[in-house]
Amino acid sequence: MNHDTYDEYWKVRDLAPHLKNIHCAVLTVGGWFDAEDLQGPFSTFRSVEKNNPGIFNALVVGPWVHGGWARYDGAHLGRVEFASNTGDYYRKNILFPFFEHYLKGVGDPKLPKAYVFETGTNVWRQYSAWPPENVEHKTLYFEPNGGLSFEAPAAEGKSFDEYVSDPAKPVPFVNYPVTSVPQEYMLSDQRFADSRTDVLVYETPVLQEDVTIAGPISPRLFVSTSGTDSDWDVKLIDVYPADYPESKQDARPEERGQPRKDVGPPSFTMGGYQQLVRGEPFRGKFRHSFEKPEPFTPGKVEEVKFTMQDVNHTFRRGHRIMVQVQSSWFPLTDRNPQTFVNIPDAKPSDFVKATERVYYSKAEPSGIAVEVVPQAAEGAAEGR
Repeated sequence: MNHDTYDEYWKVRDLAPHLKNIHCAVLTVGGWFDAEDLQGPFSTFRSVEKNNPGIFNALVVGPWVHGGWARYDGAHLGRVEFASNTGDYYRKNILFPFFEHYLKGVGDPKLPKAYVFETGTNVWRQYSAWPPENVEHKTLYFEPNGGLSFEAPAAEGKSFDEYVSDPAKPVPFVNYPVTSVPQEYMLSDQRFADSRTDVLVYETPVLQEDVTIAGPISPRLFVSTSGTDSDWDVKLIDVYPADYPESKQDARPEERGQPRKDVGPPSFTMGGYQQLVRGEPFRGKFRHSFEKPEPFTPGKVEEVKFTMQDVNHTFRRGHRIMVQVQSSWFPLTDRNPQTFVNIPDAKPSDFVKATERVYYSKAEPSGIAVEVVPQAAEGAAEGR
């Protein structure tokens, strides 16, 4: 709370620049749904790769929570199923051969640079680089009437959507009461949010073919606020078709991986489910620098850009791609008073309503930049 900017306190704690002079083989393992440290494995892998040429350095990412690759079978998380015991697959087919070879000199694991689980299709992919090479750099652009498209807007003038963000009534991050962060929140159903008046929703038509996104996601928003500070929370969502089969998984597994016995019913209709693929909050006062926050000028249109963590997800044919934009995500993040103050010291009178606008036109093309994998160029698949 005493260091709410990127000052020396945080800079000296950044380990990535110090990952040098490494001579052993390195296998960095992470989970797509690791709420405690999603970014760490990617930062570690990239730093080791940059600073230690010539060693074996590989990345493994599965559909796991924090430490899930070692403790759980990894067959599902919340309502979403992964079609196999992914934890067991990793331990038998990746981890054990790695140790056999690099500790005992036995066999050749033939591990790729990146061995990642692709959610949506529920297959393991092997890539020669991460993010994959030969991806297509595309943007999902916001359109009028809640549209979302890979086609850049051609309309001149100013077009925008707006909502009123009230710190007294923040948007929750799950649709049930919690006393801690449930592990399944990172892919939980977002239907409770898309009907709120303080959440903007953009959605593609029904997809006629699979769309695979691999690598980081980068929102680029043109926004204005009636306040002097605001959060811009962006969520990328996979909307299931109405006839999708039901799930027999309980919605809220306990922290230790055991299903809750007080959550029913035993089956759950997944038709229309809005699966969170990746969500990230961004505090607007840091839009130019994490070291020197700046207030907004009320009503002035400004560009807000940031990078969300990596994904490897396929939006299947018959699904839709959705983006939600909001200005609170409580209590996952603290409430922004929407006045430019030191938030830990904010007084009740500092918390005010603000009218937030997101613009989309030829001159102000709000959207999300993504890396799309051509279907013919996808990595070798295993374990469907």
